[in-house]
Amino acid sequence: MSAKPVQKGNFKEGSIAYLILAQALPLTLAQLVQVLYNVVDRIYLGHMPGAQDGIALTGVGVTFPVISLIAAFTNLFATGGAPLCAIARGKQDEARARQIEATTMTMQLLIGILCMVVLESTMYPVLYLLGASDTTYPYASSYLSIYLLGTVFVTMGTGMNGFINLQGYASRAMVYMISGAVINMLLDPLLIFGCNLGVTGAAAASVISQFLSFVLVLHFLFGKSAVIRLMPRDLLSPNLTLLPEIVTLGLAGFIMSATNCIVQAVCNATLSIYGGDLYIGIQTIINSVREMIGLPINGITGGAQPVISYNYGAKEPERVKQGIRFMALVGVGYTVLMWILILCFPHGFLQMFTSDPQLIESGITPIRIYFAGFVFMSLQFVGQSTFVALGRARHAIFFSLLRKVFIVVPLTLLLPKTFGLGVLGVFVAEPISNFLGGAACFFTMYFGTYRNIGRKELG
Repeated sequence: MSAKPVQKGNFKEGSIAYLILAQALPLTLAQLVQVLYNVVDRIYLGHMPGAQDGIALTGVGVTFPVISLIAAFTNLFATGGAPLCAIARGKQDEARARQIEATTMTMQLLIGILCMVVLESTMYPVLYLLGASDTTYPYASSYLSIYLLGTVFVTMGTGMNGFINLQGYASRAMVYMISGAVINMLLDPLLIFGCNLGVTGAAAASVISQFLSFVLVLHFLFGKSAVIRLMPRDLLSPNLTLLPEIVTLGLAGFIMSATNCIVQAVCNATLSIYGGDLYIGIQTIINSVREMIGLPINGITGGAQPVISYNYGAKEPERVKQGIRFMALVGVGYTVLMWILILCFPHGFLQMFTSDPQLIESGITPIRIYFAGFVFMSLQFVGQSTFVALGRARHAIFFSLLRKVFIVVPLTLLLPKTFGLGVLGVFVAEPISNFLGGAACFFTMYFGTYRNIGRKELG
């Protein structure tokens, strides 16, 4: 099988598997870096000396829904603009591709400013609504008030990173994001322990590192290396007629992140009733583990999207189907492996984020339950990514809502009151929702879309 390197985003030639991996591996590393901005903070905070380590970790955990909300608004335009830009490039319509990218960047800037102002001004009631107590609120507010100062760096740096990937420069995007991660990992111990700033230092380290990645990403998009080179004036003249199309497709990514915000908020609120700060701390660790082990499946689906979108626009049905098959096989194989590791070695995953023996011992059963249906989450990702890559906005939006809003949220509220499950009911809701929502999404994609590609989909 020939393996032809990607040249300036031309995904019509060469091995599909190679093209996807060439995109996915740097993208996974870049996403690892993005997750490290938050996860490394939690690792250090979870090992702070004294009794405050568990409290600090729990306090930061209360802020997760807010951070997910920022990610949701980042995805609203970015995950709609990038596939549309890739499809336009596949059709050799460079003018449309440029307009889509410029319009997306302008909206990333505006939404970043808006999110920062609104969330800073409503922090007190929001954090208590999300499960903060009088004990954990000082940690949560100290972290979030600093973290929000970097909101624009997240919406623009992270959001526009996909436009570097679709131009065939995934490795360069990876380097830009890794540069920020290195700064974050160096600053965390210095600010948290050396300067004795605690959670404030962790948030400051994240903002500084995100700023560096933001600068590098924009330097590329406005630089001579870019296939679609933007000019500063492009930010002042977005094509607003493209917004409905960008937002319609981006709603899928927005809803996926926004529903994460809703689920995390409901989980924290329910856990505060049935388990208190201890189980909010356990949920914080589980969320951190999920972010880390979810990176490769996010990377493979993210790497596949521009390849599938480009070939869809270029009317290459067999290459589109090859991309979907490869994405599904790798995703399912990886999630099965990780499920086995968590089942056999739960202590190791918990100890990464805390040295508190109570958190570790109490977290063993919840983490095993939570990840019991992890393989079905990969089916959700594969189906969802296929719908987005092919521009099937309505399907992507429906299945985003189905798993989180219509399955996991009601189960999170009901199961603790059922069969004497108590606090464990919150964790049982996740594998059930993964099974029902993931299977429904994947098989709808397979029978309704995949089997029709080459007949009516691209015909």
